[in-house]
Amino acid sequence: MSPPIPEVAPLIALPWIVRLRYGLAAAVTGMVGAAQSVLQIDLPWAPMLALAGVIAGSNLLLRGQRVPWLSNANRVALAFVLDLLCLTGLLMLSGGPSNPFSLLYLVHITLSATILTKRWTWFLGILATLLFGILFLVHRPVPALEVHGHPAGWSLHLAGMWAAFAVAAFLVALFSGKISELIRVHEESLHAIQSELARKDRLASLVTLAAGAAHELGTPLGTIAVVSKDLEHYATRYARDAALAEDCRLIRAEVDRCERILAEMSLRGAEPLGETPGRTTAAGLLSDLAEGENLSVEFEEGAGDTELVVPRRAIRQAVAALVKNALEASEPGGGVRVKVRRSGAQLAIEISDQGHGMTPDELRRVGEPFFTTKPPGQGMGLGVFLVRALAERVGASLVYTSAPGTGTTASLRLQVAEGAVHAGSRT
Repeated sequence: MSPPIPEVAPLIALPWIVRLRYGLAAAVTGMVGAAQSVLQIDLPWAPMLALAGVIAGSNLLLRGQRVPWLSNANRVALAFVLDLLCLTGLLMLSGGPSNPFSLLYLVHITLSATILTKRWTWFLGILATLLFGILFLVHRPVPALEVHGHPAGWSLHLAGMWAAFAVAAFLVALFSGKISELIRVHEESLHAIQSELARKDRLASLVTLAAGAAHELGTPLGTIAVVSKDLEHYATRYARDAALAEDCRLIRAEVDRCERILAEMSLRGAEPLGETPGRTTAAGLLSDLAEGENLSVEFEEGAGDTELVVPRRAIRQAVAALVKNALEASEPGGGVRVKVRRSGAQLAIEISDQGHGMTPDELRRVGEPFFTTKPPGQGMGLGVFLVRALAERVGASLVYTSAPGTGTTASLRLQVAEGAVHAGSRT
């Protein structure tokens, strides 16, 4: 079960907060050692290292299993509270308000504003302000940090202020930026999932519509079949009209065809994946495409023998729908070219028309249900949507390229069967 929305940011930020706190503990240890050995500043290193150990050790609370009564946001907030208390203890032992690293109070407030609620941010801000004020009353003086000036133009306090500012700026920029980026990526993933769910909902609606249509059309088609049979009987037995009888037989044949289609829709629920994928070749897949004056099929070398494992009937219907769209989009007398080529582990079936092309806005919307560039009454805008849904379900993709005045190319890209050998690699 996914966490509620307010828990998302703390959950994403937890690994980086753990790294930050380990880094702070290591930095404290290093600075205590440097102050003792390099700057010859006498500091109570034992309690300071103990406080650094508390920061590092408390990470076990963040890295462990979630406590049922403690949310992720509260875990992070309590860790920040502990950090502020430990930072106050460290500053008390190393100069109090004269220690330039008191600027690090702002790091936790900034991170809180990024990932926690306003209530926690205000609380941490007030707490940091009070703790910083306490430093003025209770601290262990460090003479080297209380000298702002130096005869030679250098002082440890001013150098420390510069270093503290650089460290604070680095931490705020690094961790706030990284956490914001992770949250943005998470939001984009959620948007993609929501879009996918919306597409599935629309497809489910179409499935319901198709099943309902198959059920409702059964009765009128049955009536047409009965009447056409009676009319054929009349034309044959009484009117002696062979042409009328032939027309009646044609009507009955078309009715039978409609009933078969509707029966398939009812059985498969308009779901093309009800068909079991089978092994076939690209040439076999497109064998039903009838080449003629307005349609040409071209296979690059070896592409026709490329093996695929796909639901053959569904893919054939998808290609036929794309070819039909291309023929309808082409100018009178213009042709449609189907080009099949292999690129690595993919086989691309490219259907190119000689129509007006599409604008960038139309190209962006192609594939949306009920969106069509055809004149009113000549299309429902479902063909490309269903082809794209099929492609996504079988691990393929449908890509459109177009520009106004240059025609449109629909590229159906299918995965090549495992173990298939590229003809160009044969010896």
